[in-house]
Amino acid sequence: MTINKKQNGTSLEIAVEGRLDTTTAPMLEEELSRSMPGAQTLTLDFADLAYISSAGLRVLLAAHKAMMPKGGMKVINVNEIVQEVFDVTGFVDILTIE
Repeated sequence: MTINKKQNGTSLEIAVEGRLDTTTAPMLEEELSRSMPGAQTLTLDFADLAYISSAGLRVLLAAHKAMMPKGGMKVINVNEIVQEVFDVTGFVDILTIE
């Protein structure tokens, strides 16, 4: 998995490429814990995310909860495979997906 970060003032964008699973979720969790404190908004770009597991969903839920009191979090460029996981798990009702 590759993580690309762009910070513009208090806006944080993180693009994730590859698989977000049990092995790679801790990498994203570590990056978010390092980067989120100074951010008011968080955008996760999943254009190149091929797969997400329950471990990845847990990281997303924790980030969503942390960003709620601030400016919020959104997920963009979700492909059909990841969208299906969001639909089946109910995350489509929790996350802002564009």
